[in-house]
Amino acid sequence: MRAYVINRSGGPEVLTIDQVDEPDVRSGTVRVKVQSIGLNYAEIQSRKGLYGWAPKRPYILGMEAFGYVDAVADDVTSLVKDQAVIVANQYGCYAAKVVVPAAQALPVIDYFTPAENAAFAVQYMTAWVALMKICRIQTGESVLVQAAAGGVGTAAVQIAVGQGCRVFGTAGSDDKLELIRSLGAELAINYRSADFAQLIRSHQKGAGVDAILEVVGGEVFRKSLDLLDPYGRLAVVGFASLNLKKLNPWSWWKTWRAIPRVSISSMATASQIVGASHLGYLLRDEARMTDIWNKLKAFTMEHDIRPVVGHEFAFEDMPEAHALMESRQSTGKIVVHV
Repeated sequence: MRAYVINRSGGPEVLTIDQVDEPDVRSGTVRVKVQSIGLNYAEIQSRKGLYGWAPKRPYILGMEAFGYVDAVADDVTSLVKDQAVIVANQYGCYAAKVVVPAAQALPVIDYFTPAENAAFAVQYMTAWVALMKICRIQTGESVLVQAAAGGVGTAAVQIAVGQGCRVFGTAGSDDKLELIRSLGAELAINYRSADFAQLIRSHQKGAGVDAILEVVGGEVFRKSLDLLDPYGRLAVVGFASLNLKKLNPWSWWKTWRAIPRVSISSMATASQIVGASHLGYLLRDEARMTDIWNKLKAFTMEHDIRPVVGHEFAFEDMPEAHALMESRQSTGKIVVHV
């Protein structure tokens, strides 16, 4: 079968299609014939050799996909052949077929398109855990979403709006601001051309915000932390500014400075909370992941939320899809169709 196997780190050009053996099911697993793949920024970092949760090379990239069950292990009774599922996995989805534990072949949302189902699991669960579990946002609170036009960002805006919060979102270009506003954000800010912290404090008549979802690191994280009001909560779910180059010592220093850090004594003076989340570790906790999935799915259907699929590519064009995501010019989710 066709698959993108990572043998070495580098730019999008290292993504080439290989022919590999079709995987066999084993106890507790199912095999899924992949139809559509949802791209994640972690896969960019993984391709570059900068993602700590990646397995040892060689391996097949890809954390999520939509497809149909192709084979079922004898001891699996929860799924049947030809059933539509969403795959959430550590790796393996950049392929014609992938084998996963049965608990990681999740029920689809029936009225979503294949692209929307492929775009849903990782980023919406990431946003849900950050906002509902770590920040515990409440109706009427103010929420800042950094990189709000991206996959996690659009999901976070929709969830916070659905929860009845006042939402502020940032993006790196003016053409992304209308998308953020269309999702229900009260304020959309180009952080490259304006001081988002200053604009939000002006809009808030001097006040800050109650909760923040942060994915960038560096100066964006530091300014976000300064925006937190007393009893405020900030959740870190990404480090998009990470750009470590192993042969460039200056990049080591820049990366070290950009890592999100907090001072417990400073947080104590305002009774603030800073947390972090990595969705991948939920894959090892079937009961917790199932609970999160069921609540997220019910919330999504109640509030008529649909993923923002901004760009779609053919399987052969995976390098171009990666290049677009890495350029920071994309909006919403990038989906690749097998």
